[in-house]
Amino acid sequence: MRLLRDLKLDEIFVLDIETVPCVGCHDDLHEMLKELWEHKCHALRREKGWISHHGHIAPLPDELHAAELFGQAGIYAEFGRVVCISVGRFRYAADGALRFSVKSFYGHDERELLREFSAVISHRPRFRLCGHNGKEFDFPYLSRRLLINGLPLPPHLDTAGQKPWEVPHLDTMELWKFGDRKSFTSLSLLAAMFGIPTPKDDIQGKDVARVYYEENDLPRIARYCQKDIITTARLLQKFRGDEPFPDEAVVYADAETAALRRA
Repeated sequence: MRLLRDLKLDEIFVLDIETVPCVGCHDDLHEMLKELWEHKCHALRREKGWISHHGHIAPLPDELHAAELFGQAGIYAEFGRVVCISVGRFRYAADGALRFSVKSFYGHDERELLREFSAVISHRPRFRLCGHNGKEFDFPYLSRRLLINGLPLPPHLDTAGQKPWEVPHLDTMELWKFGDRKSFTSLSLLAAMFGIPTPKDDIQGKDVARVYYEENDLPRIARYCQKDIITTARLLQKFRGDEPFPDEAVVYADAETAALRRA
């Protein structure tokens, strides 16, 4: 793709987020949010094809009760929260070899992890953000949660008032669509199509809330999130016509943020 070949790889942040419902279970919601979640559930039930007939209320299947649907709350910024952000940056070593630095921000204090993430990427205001389905999920979700937590938007996410073509974000799923708006193509499917090796994960996206609330294993969630940005970065290289970096080129910088800030 000409668009990607003309870009400098070392001026791109590749990111992915992991989110969970705002509380561990529906019963823990305060009354106002319970009421608002019930309103949201009306739309979710319609999307799943449930409607009443002839003016009578049909029995509601168990899986469509508000408490059961609350498992999906994490994908909505109004009812969920961020527990992990992984960011990767291409950079060139002194010998010219390409490296990919990975840093994860995770914790129980959402405001603090958002603040730390924003501080790091704000050091490079001209960098582009890249994600898989980032334009539909990760970027707007982060923007909303930053504002909800009373934090300023970093330059990359402060895009209100800009026309769509003025927003420089990269989205590997959008790039793959080539203008087709009818389908969603998963990262794992594209990785398989392009022969990008992906390790067998012990968890999937649907497991994140359980691992967070029941197992309290944030490092496990962070490892899962990091695998996604590594795969996204390699897919971006494939779209450019490049050979993806090997595992040996990945530098895990969780102990320091300097690798992401380095010129």
